[in-house]
Amino acid sequence: MQKQLKRAKLIKSIPLRREDHVEAHTEPEEERDEHLKEQLKEELEAKLEEIKEQSLAAKQAAKPARPGLKSPGAQKKDLEKLEIDTEGNIIHAHRREPEKKEVKKESRGIKPGEKNDKSLKAQKRLTPREEELKEADAIPKTFDELKRALEEQVGLNKSFDVVFREMVFGGQKTGIFYFNGFAKDTALISVLERLSYADYGQGRRHGGFDERENLEERRRAGKETGDAQGQGDAEKKDGKLGGLTVIDLFDEALIPHIQVEKAAKLSKVIDAVSAGGSAFFFEGHPEAICVDAKSFPARSTEEPDLERVVRGSRDGFVETLMTNVTLVRRRVRDPRLKLELTKVGQRTKSDVCIAYISDICDMDLVEAVKDKIQAVEVDGLPLAEKQLEEAIVGRGWNPYPMVRYSERPDVVSAHLLEGHVIVMVDTSPSVMIIPTTFFHHVQHAEEYRQTPIVGSYLRWVRFLGIAASIFLLPLWYLVVSSPELKPVGLEFVGPQQEGLIPLLGQFLIAELGIDLMRMAAVHTPTPLATAMGLVAAILIGDIAVKTGLFVNEVIMYLAVAAVGTFATPSYELSLANRISRLGLLLTAALFRVPGFVLASTFLVVFLSVQRSYNTPYMWPFIPFNLKAMVDIMVRRPFLSMKTRMSLTKTTDRTRQPVR
Repeated sequence: MQKQLKRAKLIKSIPLRREDHVEAHTEPEEERDEHLKEQLKEELEAKLEEIKEQSLAAKQAAKPARPGLKSPGAQKKDLEKLEIDTEGNIIHAHRREPEKKEVKKESRGIKPGEKNDKSLKAQKRLTPREEELKEADAIPKTFDELKRALEEQVGLNKSFDVVFREMVFGGQKTGIFYFNGFAKDTALISVLERLSYADYGQGRRHGGFDERENLEERRRAGKETGDAQGQGDAEKKDGKLGGLTVIDLFDEALIPHIQVEKAAKLSKVIDAVSAGGSAFFFEGHPEAICVDAKSFPARSTEEPDLERVVRGSRDGFVETLMTNVTLVRRRVRDPRLKLELTKVGQRTKSDVCIAYISDICDMDLVEAVKDKIQAVEVDGLPLAEKQLEEAIVGRGWNPYPMVRYSERPDVVSAHLLEGHVIVMVDTSPSVMIIPTTFFHHVQHAEEYRQTPIVGSYLRWVRFLGIAASIFLLPLWYLVVSSPELKPVGLEFVGPQQEGLIPLLGQFLIAELGIDLMRMAAVHTPTPLATAMGLVAAILIGDIAVKTGLFVNEVIMYLAVAAVGTFATPSYELSLANRISRLGLLLTAALFRVPGFVLASTFLVVFLSVQRSYNTPYMWPFIPFNLKAMVDIMVRRPFLSMKTRMSLTKTTDRTRQPVR
C-alpha cells in the first residue's frame, strides 16, 4: 500500500509538457492515454534509479572508512596469486593477505611485505616459553606446567592415544600418564584399586591394609629419642610421612606391582611410557614413579617357516623382545647368562639386547659388538635387525652374509654355549649370531635331531645340493659348448637338438623365471600358491619345450640347481650363491675354461679374505683346521664333543669333564 501511494505522489509531481496538452486535445482519447502511460513509465524508472543511487551513496558515507579499500576489479586480482618457478611450473596458489594484516605480521616477527610461505618448508615459530617447555627435563611441580610440557614434548591433547588422567588418592593429587594402546588394563586396575584405599594423610591404612600398623608407630620405631609428635609435624612440613616422602610411600607401600622405578627426569619418564609403561606424577613433587605394566600386540610362538624340523620344539621367536628373552632364558638357566639392553635410534629408540655367557664368551668380542652398536647414530631402525647388521658389520656390496640369522630358541641357545654373542632387536623375530663362518650357514637343526650317521648323511646330501646350486650349470655349459672336454663315458651329456634360443639365453631366461616365481609365491595367498606352481611348471615349462624355444636338459639341470638352492638352510646364503652361479655362468660363456677357472678362484679367494669380527669366513677350510673340519663334515655323537670350538676363543673350553 505504501509503495502505491509513493508511486502516485511521484506521478502527480511530474509536470506535463505543453506539447502533451496540445496533443491531448488533438489525438484520439485511446491513443492519448497509451502515449501518456509510456511517458510516465520512462520518467518513473529514471526517478527510481536516481533515488537508488542517492540511497547507496548515503549508506557508503555513513560507514567508517576502511584503509586500503580497493575497487572490485583490484580485489578480484588480489584474491589469488600464483607462484611460478624458473621453469614456468605452477608451485601453488594462495590468497594474498589484506593490508590490515601487516600489523599482525609485525607482531609475530614477520616484516611487512614478507612472503607468508605456507609450504612444507615453513615451520611453526615457537615462543620462548614453548621452546623452554620443549627442552625441559625437570618434572614440574604443578600439573598445569606438567601438562604444558607434555603438550610440547609428546603431543598431549593432540595425539588421541596420549592420556593424562588426574585422580586423588589419600588427599594427594595424582596424575597417570600412559599411551592408550600400551597400557595393561588388568595391572593398572589392580594398582588403582589398591590406591583407592590409601589414607596416609591421617597416618593409617584402610580396607585391604593392616589397620594396626600406622605411620605414627613407624615414626616411633624408627627414632629412639625426640618427641614423636613434634618430629611428625616437622616431617609433614618437609613433605615426609613417617620418615618417607610421598614418592617413597607410593613406591614402597601403595603401588602393588613388581616392576616399579622412580624417575627424576621427564625425558626418562617419557622413554619409559613410550616403551609401554605407565607413569604416576604427584603434584608438588619433582619425581615420578614408572610402572612397567604394558601389553603389546603379539602373535603366538609358532615354529618358523624357514627352519622347520621333523622332530623337536615347535616354538619360535616373535616380535616382542621380552618373549624372545624368556624363550632363551628358559633353555639356558645359567646365572652367568647376561642380557644387556641398549637403545639405538634417535627417534625410534629401538631396544637392542646383547646376550652372552660371561664365563664362556670372549669379552673382547662382547666389547667390540657393544662399541659398534653404541656408535650407531641414526634416526631409527624401522627394519630392525637388518639395518642394525649393515650398521655394525659394514660389508658393503658383499652378497654373502657375515652374520647368521635364526628364529629358533634352541639354535640360539646352542650358539650361546659355543661362545657366540647374540643380538636381539625389538619388533623382529630374527636373531643375529656373531661371529659366523660360511659353514655355519650350511648346518641345520634337523641334523642334530637324528642319529649321528643319519645326521651325517643329511649333511653330505645338503653339501652336494649347495655345490650343485653353484657349479652345476657353468660346468654343464662348458661341457656342451666344448665337446672335447667331455670325459669318457659321458658322451651322452648335452642336448640332442638345439633350441631356437641360444643355450646362454635359455639359462638366463629360466633363472629370471625362477626368481619371478619365487617372488610371486611370496605375494600369493597360500590357497593359490599351488595353482600358481602348476601353471608355471606345467604350462609354461612344457609349452616352452614343445615349441622348441627351450631344450629339455636345460630345464632339468636348472631344476636340480634350484632344488639345491632351496635346500640351503640359510636364505641369505642361497641368494648369494645364486648371484655367484650367474657370474660363473657368464664368465664360462664368454671366456670358456680360463674364465671359469679364474672366476672360481676369485670366488674362493674373495670369501677367504672376508672376516666377521676378526674371524676368518672360510674357517676351518682356510686357514685349515683338521679337527674342526672333521666336525663340520661329520655329525659326531653328543658325548664325544668334549670341548668347544677354538673359533670363538672361549674362556671355558670344556663342555664336560675330560676323562
